[in-house]
Amino acid sequence: GQAFAKRAMEIAAAGGHNILLIGPPGGGKTMLAKCLPSVLPDMTVDEALETTKIHSVAGLLSYDDGVVRLRPFRTPHHTASRLALTGGGPASRPGEVSLAHNGVLFLDELLEYPRSTLEILRQPLEDHSITVARVSKTVSYPANFMLVASMNPCPCGFFGSKTHECTCTPAQIAKYHAKLSGPLLDRIDLHIEIDNVTYEELSDISSEAESSEAIKQRVNAARKIQQERYAEESFSSNASMDNKMLAKYCALDKKSELALKMAFEKLGLSARAHSRILKVARTIADLDDSENIGFSHLT
Repeated sequence: GQAFAKRAMEIAAAGGHNILLIGPPGGGKTMLAKCLPSVLPDMTVDEALETTKIHSVAGLLSYDDGVVRLRPFRTPHHTASRLALTGGGPASRPGEVSLAHNGVLFLDELLEYPRSTLEILRQPLEDHSITVARVSKTVSYPANFMLVASMNPCPCGFFGSKTHECTCTPAQIAKYHAKLSGPLLDRIDLHIEIDNVTYEELSDISSEAESSEAIKQRVNAARKIQQERYAEESFSSNASMDNKMLAKYCALDKKSELALKMAFEKLGLSARAHSRILKVARTIADLDDSENIGFSHLT
């Protein structure tokens, strides 16, 4: 089951996009996130060296192998302190956001984290680096990671579910959602709503699920296209494009331009949402091995 969510995870991995999974308990949000490393693209030599340097400074390198070869997958608990996320201390060591550089930072049950802790993520999500300022010294660490987060839609977990009745009041739901700020949500490219898997899906032994290896091949192919496209730039994935690059790499035809304009006006989208839609569309086009963004990629 959850073919829609798996497709979204594939797009996120292919372009390095941040993704938020929203759904009831037991729907498979955590399992989807924990399976993500099996479809992440292979690291380039430069990425491996960058990641190794950070883990070396943090004292986390293995004695058996001096190089980090797999993309990091960091899962800090919701009780983790702000210092643990940002880094610092007497030695100004890297925190979780830097240890996830070139990999994934997974925040399970997002709204269990204190709001002040979540707001820390706004700077690294935008700048791909974090500055740790202490009395003794100030250090900047790279923090270009994919944010993967999961949350329930309401306190009881079943708002919008087709199989369970929600017992929360509108006021409780509004208070629950207020824990998450608009500016932080605006920095997450993909918001995916999922429901519980049905019995028919669980018991259908005739339909064989696609393997992670097959998905990873498509992800690697899409990342190779991006690395070649951005060979002269300072970044290598669609999610890292700045606004200046959108006109150059995300040009739309007239039909797509009109559709985006209508969506922008009717849905009241922000400028940041507009640019993130274009980046995700560029990734979907890359997965399709399409040179240009088509109408279907955008929609």
